[in-house]
Amino acid sequence: MAMLSFKVKDESLAPKGELLIKWASIHMPVLREVSKRFEREKPLDGIKIGACLHVTKETAVLVEVLRVGGAEVILCAANPLSTQDEVAAALVMKGISVYAWRGESIEEYYWCINEVINKRPKITMDDGADLVTTIHKERPEALIGVKGGTEETTTGVLRLKAMEKAKALRYPIIAVNEAHSKYLFDNRYGTGQSTLDGIFRATNVLLAGKNFVVCGYGWCGKGVSMRAKGMGANVIVTEVNPIRALEAVMDGFRVMPMDEAAVIGDIFVTVTGNIDVIRAEHMEKMKDGAILANSGHFNVEINLSDLERLSKSKRNIRANLDEYVLHDGRRLYLLSEGRVVNLAAAEGHPPEVMDMSFANQALCVEHLAKKCDEMEPKVYVVPKEIDEEVARIKLKSMGVRIDELTERQKEYLIAWEVGTL
Repeated sequence: MAMLSFKVKDESLAPKGELLIKWASIHMPVLREVSKRFEREKPLDGIKIGACLHVTKETAVLVEVLRVGGAEVILCAANPLSTQDEVAAALVMKGISVYAWRGESIEEYYWCINEVINKRPKITMDDGADLVTTIHKERPEALIGVKGGTEETTTGVLRLKAMEKAKALRYPIIAVNEAHSKYLFDNRYGTGQSTLDGIFRATNVLLAGKNFVVCGYGWCGKGVSMRAKGMGANVIVTEVNPIRALEAVMDGFRVMPMDEAAVIGDIFVTVTGNIDVIRAEHMEKMKDGAILANSGHFNVEINLSDLERLSKSKRNIRANLDEYVLHDGRRLYLLSEGRVVNLAAAEGHPPEVMDMSFANQALCVEHLAKKCDEMEPKVYVVPKEIDEEVARIKLKSMGVRIDELTERQKEYLIAWEVGTL
């Protein structure tokens, strides 16, 4: 056998990582069910998967399921600060090539991605589309062997759809993020809980009574707003989309432009998937002591260059909490270097929601293994049968039963003749 190739922070952390993986697995019944079938059928036998995902205990459970199905997995991190080093070490001890450690520089981050590409995967799994775009822009020779891929998050789907529109995408991608059993739960309940978890771990501040500004009211923003309201915060939403803004109003939140929210906010969370959401003109209006956090995938939503330019000094207060003193003496506090706070300052989404997201990933990889040669190079939605199967298994694991349509009801739903009786 060839020697295992990897790079992690500390291999001696593996025993602790193994405990974390086992803990996550206990709370991921859907993946356990998928794993049982994969072990019997080996639908991924001989397939090499290159994965650029957050290296967490939940991801490790997914990797194990893929391996049970017969796949070889090569893994790197989808963010320089999201790797759980114990988990990375444990995966290496299981014989998996992992290139990930917490605190990677940008150069190291892309070195790790290129190590995955060097292994010539047949299927890619991405979270943010950095793996896919690196292959297309910098490593086009590696495109020859890639047959298909999956994408986990909103930001990545946006990038991939832009590639499709520009006719730059060279192989089919299934947008796992668009599955109902993913975004309605992972994005809403997962992001909602884990974002507040990251803020609490970094600051230990009380939310009750504070003006909590949520920038963006997509499914992630809905989740953050809901949880912050539940903790007693006065939630303010900023939006550019009139439909979402109206929805936020109807959900009972104050909606206003960022220019106005900047003056009264105590805590700001960006979760839009866009760039420069909080800029110099907003920072110049903020209260002394305002806290800035980002829960979008990339560290571009808070303009860090503007923050540096407006500041006369910077110091680290505690892990994931930096104080910027502006030229007029006001202090702004940035969490996790502006990177995704729920993973950088906390542990990411709970395993119960990642269970559904990663079950979608596993089943979509199986779908690609069977169908990729018939698919065009574009972004696909998750097949309905996969989406519903994930929800069905989850309900069963929770002891919840639902009704089934009668034959007459099925006929009624596809008929046009019957109206008012």
